This record gives sequence, structure tokens and C-alpha cells, in this order.
Amino acid sequence: MNSESNILPGSVVYLSHGGGPLPLLGDKGHQILIREIAQTLAKPSAILVISAHWEEGKPTITSGASPALIYDYYGFPKESYEIEYPAPGSPELANRIFNLLGRAGIEAKLDDQRGFDHGLFVPLKLMYPEANIPCVQLSLINSLQPEEHIRIGKALADLRKDNVLVIGSGFSFHNLKEFFVPSTKAARAMNESFEQWLIDTCSNSQLTEEQREQRLKNWASAPAARYCHPRAEHLLPLHVCYGIAGTAAKKALEFEIMGKMASAYIW
Repeated sequence: MNSESNILPGSVVYLSHGGGPLPLLGDKGHQILIREIAQTLAKPSAILVISAHWEEGKPTITSGASPALIYDYYGFPKESYEIEYPAPGSPELANRIFNLLGRAGIEAKLDDQRGFDHGLFVPLKLMYPEANIPCVQLSLINSLQPEEHIRIGKALADLRKDNVLVIGSGFSFHNLKEFFVPSTKAARAMNESFEQWLIDTCSNSQLTEEQREQRLKNWASAPAARYCHPRAEHLLPLHVCYGIAGTAAKKALEFEIMGKMASAYIW
């Protein structure tokens, strides 16, 4: 990855946040990737994270001033449940998001009790360890329809003018069972075929935006799509990111995590 700095303020990033807290427990691949992504970005005034680990019936926004952490993983060492990331919330940004969604005809909800899950605090502890940038988290919709998530993104496009960094925190490969069995040649081929489709879809500047959007809406028809994503929740933060950006990604980053190929995107 190139180390050029200061991509335009208001960047949009889709990244793979790793297996639970593993990036904070010494997983070097994720540490390097996430820190290098941060080095390419201008420092934001606030951060919005769309996490794969929060689904609601309607888009829901954390609006508390000091959200606690939610350790939404299990079976990890004791220190995994002692991680701290005391970033402030931003009721002001939460209300702006709520109003932007409402203006687009999308019914949303504010939640001043919900904390930050590991889709937020794991990557941000690596990217911005000082924990001094206000953060807000936005849920997915539990219907998991790609069209709805692109629409949410489009409604929030104006956030880029405010130097808000938007992070779609998911994983471009998320078949949990396959992480724990020996990889076969056929499995590797399916993993790579979906990754190449996704990289082309997100970063090929020769596609029209209508073509790109249709591909993302119909992602389940891509090669090996349901092998890589038996369920869509770790991919859909990317759809929100694309809706906000509305164009080809500036960078597509390929890497290997736990023996599987994955990718990240910067707009």
C-alpha cells in the first residue's frame, strides 16, 4: 500500500475489522492494515461507524455523550474484556444523521443508551488510539436488503462536507465455519473469485455508477457470493459506504487474514 497522506477530508472507508478482538491481541496483519489506512486520511472532526454487529428494524443511531463499550464476542482471553476506548459520543452528529435520514424519507431512531461494539472500538483503537475524536455508530437494518443500505448511504452523503470520516466496519469474507477448517484448492478459488469481483465492482472506473450500483444490489449473484457471505451483515456496511461516496473507490487494498483473502476500500 502506498503511504501517501491526506486524502481529501470526509473520507469513506470499508475495512475488515478482524475476528473479535484479535487485531488488539497481536494480529499483525490487521494491525498493519488498519494503521496504514489511518495514515492516509486527514484527521476527521468526527467519525461515523456502520458496524456489522448491530442490526435493528430501522436505522438506529447512538446519541449518548459517553457510550460504554460492548464486548460482543466470547471465548477470548480475560484482557479482551478489559479493553478501553473512552471516545466521546456526539449527540450533535447523531441528530444531524437522524435529520438527514428523515429528509430522505427514511424513518430512523436515536438511542442514547447503546454503547460502541467491537466493530467500532477494535479498528479505532488502532487508527486513533488517543480516543479523542467524537464517534457515532449507525445500525444496519435487519432485513439485510442491499438496496436499503445504499439508500441510507445516499441520504448521508452531505456528511463528507463536514469532515466526518465514515467507516463501514465489516469483513469482505465472512464464512465463520471456513476459518476453522483446512483450506482446499476449491475453497481458495471461490474466495478469490468473489474478491476479484468485489474489487472490480468497487474500484473499476470504467463502470458507470448505474452498473456499479446494480452489481452491489445483486451481489448475491456474484461468483461464490454465498460461500463468502452465508449471511450479508458483514458486507452491507460497504453498501452504505458506496451510497455515501457514489463513485469508484480511490484505493482497493488486498490482504490475507486467517488464511482467507479479503479487501478494504477507500473513497
